[in-house]
Amino acid sequence: MRLRQGDKVKVITGKDTGVEGRVARVITKKNKVIVEGVNTARKHQRPQGQTMQGGIIDKDMPIDASNVMIVCEDCGPTRIGYRVDDDGIKYRVCVKCGGEL
Repeated sequence: MRLRQGDKVKVITGKDTGVEGRVARVITKKNKVIVEGVNTARKHQRPQGQTMQGGIIDKDMPIDASNVMIVCEDCGPTRIGYRVDDDGIKYRVCVKCGGEL
């Protein structure tokens, strides 16, 4: 998977189309990502113990990684390519402008 935690992404399909957010967590085995503020579900939580308070909690649910695109600072949503340095270090680059992500 080419996405990493902390990447700024834009949702390209689904009910939250056009929303931008940061990747909070990557689930590589299922090819899904959790994006802050996207695909939010409301969960009814019971109080646990003396100090925990119950109520309705908004929880971000996983979204498929194919439904998001990484956002380049210069050219907007783009695909991810790779470039290898002379030292053998691999970098992620923007396909449109060639800038490092």
